Order: sequence, then structure tokens, then C-alpha cells
Amino acid sequence: MTSYDMTKKTLLILSTFLTLPFLGGGVGLLHASPIECVGTATMEIEGSDTLFIFKDEIHLRSTVGPIDWYNADGSVYATGMNEIFPDEGCYRATGATFCVQQYKGLYDLDFSIEPTCENTILHVRGLDSRARTCTLFYNALAWNTEEWVDSAATMETELTPTIVLPPLHGATSIKLCYDPEIRDELGLDSACVEQFLEENYVQAVKMELTSLATARGTEGEKSNERNRPTSQTLIASSDYSGPLEVAFYSNPTPGAKYYRWNIYKSTERIVTRTDKDIRYTFSEPGSYRVVCAVNNDYCSTDSAEMTVAISESYLAVPNVFTPNGDGKNDEFRVAYRSIREFHCWIYNRWGKLVYEWTDPARGWDGMIGNRPAAEGAYFYVIRALGTDAAKNARFTTKASYNRKKLNADAAVTGVYQLSGDINLIRGK
Repeated sequence: MTSYDMTKKTLLILSTFLTLPFLGGGVGLLHASPIECVGTATMEIEGSDTLFIFKDEIHLRSTVGPIDWYNADGSVYATGMNEIFPDEGCYRATGATFCVQQYKGLYDLDFSIEPTCENTILHVRGLDSRARTCTLFYNALAWNTEEWVDSAATMETELTPTIVLPPLHGATSIKLCYDPEIRDELGLDSACVEQFLEENYVQAVKMELTSLATARGTEGEKSNERNRPTSQTLIASSDYSGPLEVAFYSNPTPGAKYYRWNIYKSTERIVTRTDKDIRYTFSEPGSYRVVCAVNNDYCSTDSAEMTVAISESYLAVPNVFTPNGDGKNDEFRVAYRSIREFHCWIYNRWGKLVYEWTDPARGWDGMIGNRPAAEGAYFYVIRALGTDAAKNARFTTKASYNRKKLNADAAVTGVYQLSGDINLIRGK
């Protein structure tokens, strides 16, 4: 063994370095040879060859008194010496060949941060030629279903003049710690440098589109409106009864500056706005796409979209109700969805108007004034317009007591003019 490339040899042994223990007391003995090293670790490399990595000055000592020390090429390094403090390199003594290397930290290491739209670039200064590893610690914004929060992130990589991190969307410190495994094995403190990315310099943008629908009734409540929103969370693509009022939120990361909202019905764009958040009422049946895009002066747009579906109108009338207080079918109510206008009249058998109402979510509880109505048949007349009715839709008859049943023309979309008998049965 005549020479060693110390840099390459270090790379060779780092992958197995952690599997070998230090010798006790900080002193390592070179196999059976009477040579010991002070303040270092040892590692066997090729048979009897050993590489010493020192954490302080290189210090070798003979345990049998003065000996001769040689360079790897056979030339004399020192004669009759009990101990030596050599430079890095390879040596021979008492028949053994070994190499020594002193671990050196990067005392002038520093870096600057270059945020871009696609990534975050670290420009590292103060490196030497030795191959090294490093660990980076920083915060990356993460969406937690309600807001952006700091999420601790780490990345292990080679320590090179240019290190690329993912795009960062918020202010964060970036700590670079180098040679963590070597320093741990040598008992050295962590060596780290830290810089701070301020919010004003963040360029990358990201958003999370959310929405809240205006609820009609509460979850679990009995209701005669089908497909109504019962909570404030809008589920994308659900087929809702209209009209439906929805608030949309862009939820951008701090770097966002400009906003653009587009709402499409089928392929037709019907709304364009530039506010951070918007509110819109979907009235007509159909499928809508809500698209939001955010950007700033530096980065291209990040966008998201969701689909809102509004159902066609529907109206169905029962023929019996039982107002006996048992909580089941106690009111005469229609079943409906997507109704924008409604009026119902109730007549007794002699044609007298006994009750009327204009809210399709309500009904008749079987009372006339403050007294329970008698059991038997009553007559209803209903006029209603769905959200899918034409704006100039008209009814073909007047609303009045007429035993002839009224029915809307099936060819006229969203127009309901109905009449018929409703049976009031109290029972038990």
C-alpha cells in the first residue's frame, strides 16, 4: 500500500462508519501493533490497513517506547520517536500500514436563499472539496381542511454549492446542518447555519378552494324539500335544490396578490370577478363550474375548481295527512325541489277558504283558526313556479275554488297549477 486518496477513502468508509464503535477512553489501538491513537475513532479498511479519523490534532503514540516511523512510500518520517503529530496521509510502523485524517468543520459556511415559483434555491458558500452530506430543516405550509399551517419538513442531501428545495409558500427559517453522522460519531456538537425567508420575499403561490352553502333547515330535521343543503359544507357535484346561495373562498398562501373567478354554466361563462372571495346564488337548474385562479407579480397562476349541480324543479302533492300529534305526517305538505314561487289554498266542502300559505317548506296543520278542523275531504289549489320556469311564465287559469282539477301543461317547464282532494284523518 503506497498511497491513499483520502477524500475517496472517506467516501468509502462513511456508509459503514456508524457500525463501528469508538475504542474506550478516546484511545484506539492499531490491532496487535503497539501503536495507539489519541482522541479519535478507528476503522479497519483492507485487512490490516486502518484509517484513523481524528476530531482534534493527529496524535499517534508507541506503547513500547521509541520506534521508527515511515511514510507510505517507505521513506523515513521520524526515527526513535515515542509519539508523532503527523499531517494527514499514510504511514508505516512496526509492520503495519495505516492512514490518518483529521476531521475539519466548515467554519465559514453560509448560504443565501433564492425563492422562485418552481422551487427554493440555496446558494452555499464556504465549502471545501471534501464530499459531505447535510440535513435541512424548514417549515412547509400544509392545508388542514380549514387553514394553512406550518408543517415541519426535513431533507437530506449532498452539501453542494447549489441545493434545491421545493417551493416555499410562507415565511420560514431554513437550517442547514452538515456532516451529522460523522459529527455524532466523533462526539462533536451539531454544526448548523440558519437563514430566514421573510414573507415579503415569498414568490410561490398556492390556494385551496372551499365553499359554504346557505343551509335550509338543519341536519336531521324533517323537511319536505328534497336535495336541500342541510349543512354549510358544500359537496362538489351534488345535485342541490335551488335557488342555492354559496360563498366561495380562495384560501391563498401569503404570496398571492391577484384573484380571478369564473363561473360557467355548461360552456358559457356567466360570471367573472376579481375579489379574494365571492358569493353567488345558483337559481336555474344545470351544472356549473366554479374556477378560481391566484397569482402575483412573479409566478404563474395556481388554480382550482369545483362543480355545483342544481336540480330541475319538482312538485308532488299527497292525498292524506293525519294531524294527531304523533310526529308522523302531522301536516299537509308538498314534496318539492327548486321552487321559486309557491301559493296553496285550502277549501272546505262548501267552497270556503280555510287556510293558505306561500312557503313550500311549510304546510297546513289541520287547524282552522284556533280549532281543529273536522275530519274529511278538503280541496286544495296550488300554483307554483320552478327555478327552471321561464321568467315570463304565466298561469292559464285563475286561482279559485273549482271542483274541476287543474293540471299544468306538461310542455310548459317549471309551471305547476294543481288541484285535488286532501283527506284529513286524525286517528290515533
